[in-house]
Amino acid sequence: MSKYDRSFWEERWSQTLANHTSELRPASAHLTDVFASVPPGRALDAGCGHGAESIWLAGHGWEVTGVDFSPTALEVARSTAESLGSDIASRTTWIEGDLNEWTPEPEQYDLVVSLYVHVAGSIEDFVVRMAGAVNPGGTLFLVGHHPLDQNQITSQAAIDALADDPWEIYVAEDRERPTGDGVDAVFYADKPL
Repeated sequence: MSKYDRSFWEERWSQTLANHTSELRPASAHLTDVFASVPPGRALDAGCGHGAESIWLAGHGWEVTGVDFSPTALEVARSTAESLGSDIASRTTWIEGDLNEWTPEPEQYDLVVSLYVHVAGSIEDFVVRMAGAVNPGGTLFLVGHHPLDQNQITSQAAIDALADDPWEIYVAEDRERPTGDGVDAVFYADKPL
């Protein structure tokens, strides 16, 4: 069993939310910088945690499905969306699912986002499953911590996973975090029509 399994994250989210609710991170600047002016559609936030990116996307007109395997984090995401009004709440759907196994329906989303997800199995398999959910013309946007001290997305793993398909890759690089210390692996590609 992975160190970062369901029970680990449920305990971590329970502690974090009990102690620091007002200090939870905002939506990632990696995401907001790219998608602030993109016309909205349907989005999947795979590994949504407490919903920062899902709620930001919904606030920009996207119909968002957030998936996570922590019921505690999902409840915070749901209640936060509801507290922001029916406009946001009606554009968000929350699903409890283990991303090590959960597979979205194929070609259902204009945007699939996954930020800082710990993968117990093959990263390439995870990327292929998430990429399969992207509509033709849609976007796959992945970010992982780097250097890695756990099994997370790397730009090279994403490139390797999609090597058999003609994705248009815009970004596959390590970038300094917009806030704080450290470097993130950022991958951003469109699925051809």
